[in-house]
Amino acid sequence: MNVAIYIYDNAEVLDFSGPFEVFTTAARIAGDVVPFNTFLVSERNKQVKARAGYTVQANYTFDDHPNIDVLIIVGGMHDAEMDKPNVIQWIKQQSATSCLTASVCTGAFLLAKAGVLSKMQVTTHWQDMNDLRAQFPCLDVVEDVRWVDCGEIVTSGGISAGIDMSIHLVSKLHSVELAEKTAKQMEFSWTQNP
Repeated sequence: MNVAIYIYDNAEVLDFSGPFEVFTTAARIAGDVVPFNTFLVSERNKQVKARAGYTVQANYTFDDHPNIDVLIIVGGMHDAEMDKPNVIQWIKQQSATSCLTASVCTGAFLLAKAGVLSKMQVTTHWQDMNDLRAQFPCLDVVEDVRWVDCGEIVTSGGISAGIDMSIHLVSKLHSVELAEKTAKQMEFSWTQNP
């Protein structure tokens, strides 16, 4: 499965690094058949300056990425991204053709703006829940959970919660056994109950 993580200027570093580590670790330890091909996608420029000046190189842009099976939209300083019609349209299109779409932290705002989230339970960073409710009142924003799984749409709380959600996605897309092995390899105490 092709796992695409969308990154942008001022994205939260652990929002994309955590899921990237989970899926690449799972692929590395899975055995003979590699279940996940994970890559970073940016809008135009492959070099992105994330939060705190952390510079990262995307593997692809909107123009040259492979087909996407799993789309992960990360959080950070997302307001500028919400004002880009090209970004919102790309998220909408990729979510429509992927088998699963997920968000970390304030990535939920981008999914909501793209119409991917509608009249469903979602979560985001605790500090942004009231803003998400105010901007998208049709959403049922759930507090005190690490992630919310609504089938083809999964949203997570902030920053490190994206790691818990990503390990959950490994269990959902492959197996609980691989998810547990991945958490152990990462020396991460996986919160299996959201």
